[in-house]
Amino acid sequence: MKKTIKLIDLDCGHCAAKIESAVKKIDGVTNVSVNFMNQKMVLEAPDDKFASILTEAKALIKKIEPDVTVKV
Repeated sequence: MKKTIKLIDLDCGHCAAKIESAVKKIDGVTNVSVNFMNQKMVLEAPDDKFASILTEAKALIKKIEPDVTVKV
């Protein structure tokens, strides 16, 4: 499954890179790319694990950048 997730208030390229590298390390993620200019993250993972991976990614993003709001 591939889904585009909005990252509201993502305000720097460095923050986007930190989020991208952290989410890539989540077990089961097949691909992820964070576009700081569009404030979007494209997340790819197997359908059967997608919901739990997304939950883990949201928690990780909150930990790295508390001001960023994740909107699916």
